[in-house]
Amino acid sequence: METPKKEGWERDLLEKLATASLREQRARRRWGIFFKLATFCLIGFGFWYAAHYESADTPTVGRHTALVKLNGTIDSDGNGSADVLIPALDNAFAATDSVAVILRINSPGGSPVQAGIINDEIVRLRKEYPKKPLYVVVDEMCASGGYYIAAAADKIYVNKASIVGSIGVLMDGFGFTGLMEKLGVERRLLTAGENKGFLDPFSPMSEAQKGFAKVMLADIHQQFIDVVRKGRGARLKETPETFSGLFWIGSKAIDMGLADGYGTVESVSRDIVKAEDVVDYTKSEGLPERVLKKFGVAVGAGVVGSMMSSQKPSLR
Repeated sequence: METPKKEGWERDLLEKLATASLREQRARRRWGIFFKLATFCLIGFGFWYAAHYESADTPTVGRHTALVKLNGTIDSDGNGSADVLIPALDNAFAATDSVAVILRINSPGGSPVQAGIINDEIVRLRKEYPKKPLYVVVDEMCASGGYYIAAAADKIYVNKASIVGSIGVLMDGFGFTGLMEKLGVERRLLTAGENKGFLDPFSPMSEAQKGFAKVMLADIHQQFIDVVRKGRGARLKETPETFSGLFWIGSKAIDMGLADGYGTVESVSRDIVKAEDVVDYTKSEGLPERVLKKFGVAVGAGVVGSMMSSQKPSLR
């Protein structure tokens, strides 16, 4: 009598296991369908957004002032990159109904390479469109790399409390060699080339390497100085502090010839350009672009990159 009961119990258990397995397979299929649909919708939205976004690059409006905004750090990946700003500036100048371009800047600076590329493009556009002036309007801050870009403008307008200047270059980082010695940690770095690892924060920096870095920074600083002198011309009232890396409020910047007067986007478009209608040509990354751009990027590579990025020359 015990054997049938045992067989019945085993059969019930097998049936329950089979039922649970079927439920799991169905749930897995449902989730698979859901994620496929979600991915399809995301890609479709990305294409729609890109098409909609491009259609806004050259708006069809009447006589107006074109606006391009530079907000935040100037780097190769964000909204302060040359890849983002240059197409916006190109469209702003090329628009047949735009009579002037305002570049509104609120930036502490950043990459000297990106700032230099943008500065060069502004100079080129001003030559190509000699009757279409470019004015910079400073918001909170136009420092270092931000001012590198601003120096290419026809005129610079500030608020009396804006931060302007910081004409200098820096390279910062950390050194952990003393701490490693105290902790008894040995750094094992193999290189081909005696100076290959001189920016490694876990290795000591020799005086020769430090001298090399200072020469490189001095060369970039001189490029910055040349750009400011060329852009500001006779308006610039040089003092020993002008290119020292110091920064000043807007009222002092006007006195020093670093800026031309007070103004906002509204006042410049109304009183200087005489075209109160302002059209924003700024390009910015939307959610689909950010997701697709970051998709598949290794987290570890990002951490390493963030650790080493501070050891690049910076206009900030």
